[in-house]
Amino acid sequence: MKRTRPRATAIVLLPALALTACGSGSTPGAAPAGAQASPAPTDDPVAAVRRVDSVAALLPADVRRSGTLRIGTSVGAPPGAYYPSGPGKPPAGQDIDIADAVAKVLGVKPDRQDASFETILPALGSGKYDVGTGNFGVTAQRLKTVDFVTYINDGQGFAVKKGSSTLKKKVTDLTQLCGLTIGTGAGTTFETTLTAQKGICAKAGKKPYEVKVYSENGATLTALQQGRIDVTMSTINGLRHQAAQPAAQTTFLGEYHRLDVGFAFRKGSPLTRAFRAAVNELIKDGTYARILAKWGTSASAIDTSRINPPEHR
Repeated sequence: MKRTRPRATAIVLLPALALTACGSGSTPGAAPAGAQASPAPTDDPVAAVRRVDSVAALLPADVRRSGTLRIGTSVGAPPGAYYPSGPGKPPAGQDIDIADAVAKVLGVKPDRQDASFETILPALGSGKYDVGTGNFGVTAQRLKTVDFVTYINDGQGFAVKKGSSTLKKKVTDLTQLCGLTIGTGAGTTFETTLTAQKGICAKAGKKPYEVKVYSENGATLTALQQGRIDVTMSTINGLRHQAAQPAAQTTFLGEYHRLDVGFAFRKGSPLTRAFRAAVNELIKDGTYARILAKWGTSASAIDTSRINPPEHR
C-alpha cells in the first residue's frame, strides 16, 4: 500500500487552543516506535456477527445491490487502526473491528481503501468514498460539511517523554504549554486546536509555543524521543496505549478535552440511518463491548449511537 513520506512542518504560534476537530492524525505508514511491540489481540468478536435484515433494509437500494461499501481508512497507530504485521498486510484495531462488524450487520462487504488522514473528509464530498474512518472527532466546524454517526467517545490529550521534567501534571490550561515545542498530526483537531487561540500566551505575558506538524505518528514519537519536541498532542486512547508500551518511553498526561468520534459521510448521505442502527445493534447484542474490551478502550464506550450530535464543550 502506498505510504506518505514523513514530513515535519514547524509553525511558530502564539499558544492557542480552541477545540475544534478531533482526529487520530493517523496516516498510512509506520506506527510509533514501540507501538507495535506486541502482536494484535487474537480474539475475534466480529466473527459471530450476522446480517440483521431490519437494519440492512435501511441501506439505499444501490448499496444493497452492489453489496459493498467504499471505506476511506486512515491507518496509523493502535488501538484505533494500525498494521501489526507491517504495511501491505491486513490492518487491525478498534476502528477496523467496528467497521467490519457494522458491515456484517448491514450484509455488505467493506472495500477498504488506505488514505492519509487529512484527505478523507474532502474526498467524501467528491464521492470517492461512501464512508470515512480515522478517529474523526465530531466538531462544530466539521458538522458544516460532513455528517457523522458516532461509535466511541475519545478526545484530546498530551504526553511527554518518560522522565521529562518539562511537564509533570495534567494539562488543564493551555498556558501550561507556553515556551514549549509541541508535536502533533497534520489535518487533525490537535493542529486546529493549537492554532485557534493564538494570543493565549501573549495575553498571559509568556513566550509563545512552537508547533511542529508531522504526517506520521512514528515521526512524532521519534521527535519526542530525540528531544526535538517537548510534548505531543494526540488522541486520549492512542497516547494511553502508547504509554503502556515500554519501548515507547512516554508518559500520558491525561485527558484534555473529550469528543465524540464517528463514521464520516458526505453531507446528506442516505447511509447515516443504517450505520446508526447497525452500531446500536452491536451495542445491544454485546459485540460492541467485546470489541472495546479487546482493544482496552472500554472507558470510551457510548450508550447509543447518534447522528450529528453537537460538539462537546
